[in-house]
Amino acid sequence: MTAEAAALCGRGLAQSFGGRLLYRDVNFDVAHGEVFVILGGSGCGKSTLLRQCIGLLPPSAGSVELLGCDITAAAPDALAEVLRRIGVMFQSGALFGSMTLLENVMLPLEMHTDLPLAARRRIARLKLGLVGLADSVSLLPAEVSGGMAKRAAIARALALDPPLLFLDEPSAGLDPVTSAGLDALILELRRDLGLTFVVVTHELASILAIADRCLMLDHGAQGVIASGDPRRLRDESTDPKVRGFFRREAA
Repeated sequence: MTAEAAALCGRGLAQSFGGRLLYRDVNFDVAHGEVFVILGGSGCGKSTLLRQCIGLLPPSAGSVELLGCDITAAAPDALAEVLRRIGVMFQSGALFGSMTLLENVMLPLEMHTDLPLAARRRIARLKLGLVGLADSVSLLPAEVSGGMAKRAAIARALALDPPLLFLDEPSAGLDPVTSAGLDALILELRRDLGLTFVVVTHELASILAIADRCLMLDHGAQGVIASGDPRRLRDESTDPKVRGFFRREAA
């Protein structure tokens, strides 16, 4: 896959903190319409890599091309423009506690559009309906379950109709049934809206349920130890760390 054909492209990415190398030589491409999962054990750099991909953390080395723009070299105006074309759901959901779910989803529309209030409300209701929260628009984040808060955060990420969504640990803290419902929502949104997803997770059931392809980071190896279809990695890999992750076996 060429960089031009990819929704997201990473080349030679590395990250160090205080002289300590976290990972290096990370390369990947994410195709349009794909669900791409970044996985690995705790401390391997999954969320750090996501932060590089969305322009929150300059890499120590390498480059990121996001929707055709090299964000590691882009001018501030060009960077801001491309970042308005992506949606992000952070691990905690990051909803504003003093705002209703509707107001939370309206926020990107207020910040980045000149739409009148009625139109912003209509769009926010539509997005909440897409994630199954049509009857919860007036509730505060503290009044909904963890799974509903994650869905609301996805609705907010969808507010500006981005073609590419980044989800950081969407299943973290959720029970298996709620997590499975969130997996189904991701696949439904990909099917119905043609979205591309980059998902950071270590939840094995979710990985096998949603991922077209995955990239596996390892703390000890300080980089990528496997990539490809997670089902093939589970069934065919001979790497003890990869087998240990996918088969829940001690490496």
